[in-house]
Amino acid sequence: MIFSSISFLFYFLPIVLILYFAVPFKLKNLVLLLSSLFFYFYGEPIYGFLMIGTILSAYIHGLLIDKFKGKAVGKFFLCTSVIIPLVSLCFFKYADFFISNINIIFGGNFDLLKLALPIGISFYTFQALSYTIDVYRNEVAVQKNLLNLATYIALFPQLIAGPIVRYADIEAELRERTHSFENFSYGVNRFIIGLAKKVLIADSLGTLSMLLHDGDASVVGYWVYSIAVSLQLYFDFSGYSDMAIGLGRIFGFHFLENFNYPFVSKSIGEFWRRWHISLGRWFRDYLYIPLGGNRVKIPRFIFNTALVWLCTGFWHGADWTFILWGLYFAIFLIIEKFFLNKVLKKLPAFLTHFYVCLVVMLSFVLFSSNGLENAVNDFKCLFGAGDLPLFTSETGYYLLSYSVILVMALVGSTPLIKSVVLSLKRREILNKIINVLEPIIQLSLLAVITAYMVDGSFSPFLYFRF
Repeated sequence: MIFSSISFLFYFLPIVLILYFAVPFKLKNLVLLLSSLFFYFYGEPIYGFLMIGTILSAYIHGLLIDKFKGKAVGKFFLCTSVIIPLVSLCFFKYADFFISNINIIFGGNFDLLKLALPIGISFYTFQALSYTIDVYRNEVAVQKNLLNLATYIALFPQLIAGPIVRYADIEAELRERTHSFENFSYGVNRFIIGLAKKVLIADSLGTLSMLLHDGDASVVGYWVYSIAVSLQLYFDFSGYSDMAIGLGRIFGFHFLENFNYPFVSKSIGEFWRRWHISLGRWFRDYLYIPLGGNRVKIPRFIFNTALVWLCTGFWHGADWTFILWGLYFAIFLIIEKFFLNKVLKKLPAFLTHFYVCLVVMLSFVLFSSNGLENAVNDFKCLFGAGDLPLFTSETGYYLLSYSVILVMALVGSTPLIKSVVLSLKRREILNKIINVLEPIIQLSLLAVITAYMVDGSFSPFLYFRF
């Protein structure tokens, strides 16, 4: 079940909301847990038990770590609390990658396991890890209520594609949280905005990307493809994050922001402080800083950065393209650290924005390529070495047909619209008009989205595969 589906929007969600607000507070977590388990088992009837195993492992290890805190056995239980879910993640997500590479390197003939990837395993595994590690560090109190911990890990709004919500972020709200009309209204508005990003913009950009990449291609078409696929990833993933944050607010949870207009950045370092914030924060706190961070000698700093970004790339998928994608960003971050940042500060803003957008666009061409061979071919086509014409009539037709969507995506990827609305709201009369128009606009937008969902085909979120 996905958020951008009729079954979720008009059957599952309304039933959950009615049950949730009908029961007393002491039963609300139970309603959320049962709803979340149904949500997951509906799409993953077998792998749902894997998630339950992760929950039980985190719960038992949390108790053991707390009981033996400060002793060697406590550190042992910390290690097993990390190893068990990571082994599970690696087995289901990376087993075939390792087998195929062993076959290539050593001439082996081992059969691939061909296991389906459990949806959301990368996200709920990292959430479980953050809990046990934080218990060991004394940063959170152990959760002795299994229901509360299970609700945290299985919570359906952010279960499938994030953001990666750390236990410390919602620890207090699992026990006590406020429900209000303001929270509900904000949550609905945020959810509809995210849904519009996904259905109206990301899916349309996905169609354009496919036409430019797989149709009668041209060099210009490939460059527009690089723009379209970058914006598609942004609107798809940030749209899901908006929906998750909105649903969380409806249920009284305050999830942290996951995107902050990354394409307005003036450096790659700034871009990654604005893109997939929860993942960057996770790797910073649980890998980069324990390795020594940047308070080390230069060779160790380079090693730390390269390792973290290798892991970041590999987290996204079991393919060499993802590993190279992570290392690609590591190179730019290292270069910026030592001298490029000084140059960027002296350049006009439009040049630094161009630099960031170019680096990011090329990275997402690699990110979206299906294997290294296809990645090499994509870059050949981008730079005119793929025997393609510079421009074709088909490219012009696609650009004209999708020009409105492209403009909407380009403008929507900046804070321009948000700034204009906030500026208008500072005037009392305009603020009242906007408050009246807002629900009308939301309902109209929801009607258009519903029409698209009824008429369109199934289009899963891109980050489901991670």
